[in-house]
Amino acid sequence: MPDVPAPPPKTVAQAAGPDASRVVTLFVMVVAILYFGREVLVPVTLALLLAFLLAPLVALLRRARLGRIPAVLLGVVLALGVVLAIGGVIGAQIAELATDIPRYAATVEKKVDTVRSYTVGRLSHFADSIGQHRRAPAGAAPAGAAQSAPGQPAPAPVVAQQPASSPLDMAERYLSPVLSPLATFGIVFVVAVFALLQREDLRDRLIRLIGSDDLHGTTLAMDDGARRLSKYFLTQLSINTAFGVVIGLGLLVIGVPNPVLWGILSALLRFVPYVGSLLSALLPMSLAAAVEPGWSMVLWTAGLYVIVEGLTGQVIEPMVYGHSTGLSPFSVVVAAIFWSWVWGPVGLILSTPLTLCLVVMGRHVKRLEFLDVMLGDRPALTPVESFYQRILAGDADEAQDYAEIQLKERSLSTYYDEVALKGLQLAANDAERGVLDHEQLERVKATVKVLVNGLGEHDDRQPPETGHTPDPAGDEEQEVARNPDPKSAPAAEHGLPPAWRAEHAILCIAGRGALDEAASSMLVQLLGKHGLSGRLGGYAEVSRDRIGSFDVGGAVMACVSYLDISGSPAHLRYLMRRLRQRLPAGAPILVGLWPSGDAALQDGQVRAAIGADHYTSSLKEAVDACIEEAAKASGDAAKAPAAAPEPQAAPLGAAA
Repeated sequence: MPDVPAPPPKTVAQAAGPDASRVVTLFVMVVAILYFGREVLVPVTLALLLAFLLAPLVALLRRARLGRIPAVLLGVVLALGVVLAIGGVIGAQIAELATDIPRYAATVEKKVDTVRSYTVGRLSHFADSIGQHRRAPAGAAPAGAAQSAPGQPAPAPVVAQQPASSPLDMAERYLSPVLSPLATFGIVFVVAVFALLQREDLRDRLIRLIGSDDLHGTTLAMDDGARRLSKYFLTQLSINTAFGVVIGLGLLVIGVPNPVLWGILSALLRFVPYVGSLLSALLPMSLAAAVEPGWSMVLWTAGLYVIVEGLTGQVIEPMVYGHSTGLSPFSVVVAAIFWSWVWGPVGLILSTPLTLCLVVMGRHVKRLEFLDVMLGDRPALTPVESFYQRILAGDADEAQDYAEIQLKERSLSTYYDEVALKGLQLAANDAERGVLDHEQLERVKATVKVLVNGLGEHDDRQPPETGHTPDPAGDEEQEVARNPDPKSAPAAEHGLPPAWRAEHAILCIAGRGALDEAASSMLVQLLGKHGLSGRLGGYAEVSRDRIGSFDVGGAVMACVSYLDISGSPAHLRYLMRRLRQRLPAGAPILVGLWPSGDAALQDGQVRAAIGADHYTSSLKEAVDACIEEAAKASGDAAKAPAAAPEPQAAPLGAAA
């Protein structure tokens, strides 16, 4: 049969990178707009986030057969009432605390004197004892003392007089700090009302602005972002409220004055990342130090915050949030620094929800994918890319560590098929187009060899599902049937014909590719896990010049591995002929194309011309085919007619 014409050589287009100048210019423009427009952007952002928070309440009111406008207004009024009620309680508590401050002054002064006597006082006494021998003689005038001439009058003191303040100046001085927050507060609620009223219209405009060419992806991004933000805010509000209630009750039991105030402040300050809990603990601890002459109340207060914050941050929040908000820990820290610099304390509070919005958009909008890569918690590289990067760097230890993580969720053969072989194919493609030089290619081969040897202690079985507790009485037999142990399986040691139980019963021949030998070594290892002995053979050993001296060593089957046959399978056909000449008559031959078959070999006529008995595209299929051939040979041996027994001589003395 004529050879199949080879396709044109593969070409890999170079990835187009972003224009650095445009990226820098865009980043500078965005930062400048955020910084100089913060007076407008901060209230608008707070209003939009408030709208996300009130959206479930408005939806609930709409389901109660209220119109859109009444539902929005009622939801905003309820939120405004809650805010004013909390503000009133805080104001009343602060006023009550202010009246009791003079009572705590004596206790505070006494504790300050005690601390000073044990720290600064001892240091001063030590310094005085050292410097006694350097004291100035008695009667000496202090340096720099002003001397007045006799009879000269002393200079008159100068007194600066402030001009009388006008009523307008007084109003600006005292009312401006109060009116400015109230104005911002009013803007936030007004914008929130209009955002809730025109929610669908704003969503459509944002879709048109961001990605009207991909309505499906942009709509998913909007829905996912709204869902995540609403869940995040409601969950955080619930957790922080519970945190404040527990803190308030604990302080009440300890005896710290105004526990309601400290519970509310603890709940509010916990919205501030990183420093909120610390600030909320310092205030009641300071008051506890001023109330009690001793230190027991301070220690109990500190212990309360440490225990409650530890349980909340390390146990409750991971369970509620599902161990992740979608942000990497590094991005959370960087976002807190950036937004604090741009918008101040408000930016610190809003850093997490704002960054979460950016990550959600990056996950669904292709043009914003870099945001998910930079800020999200998903791996930046796929398992295949991570495998290739590690073997390319020659880091066998890190490659094995990453492989063992993958083996917690999949079997060894599945890891080889889904990760290792696909990573090797990436390396083979780079080697074919000349990206990998000889030194890099040898380093990749050596690293893969070390990795395969390091994974030899792992069994080829699916790991148990997380959370499954096997029943020793009922699940043991099912587990053995599902994942039989090759070393104890009777079929592997006693049910096979003697030829299949011999050492190196299966030849694993590598193709002529640079990395085909690495794939064959994986197959040899997997065959050993299932009770079949394999022998690794290089392509040079079965070449035209050396096939005559190639020792098959009693092999009963051959497996040929290829990562890529580069179009024309002519060399594979001739390799099959040479193997047929050396192998015993009737020995099956398997051709494995990892991880996917070549297009030319999908043709039945081409396969018939090559003459292999099995074609597989995964190591698991190859192992199953070898086991099937071994079982077939065992069955044929059992069906073979038994030899006729030799006639025995009649015993002496028997009757004729």
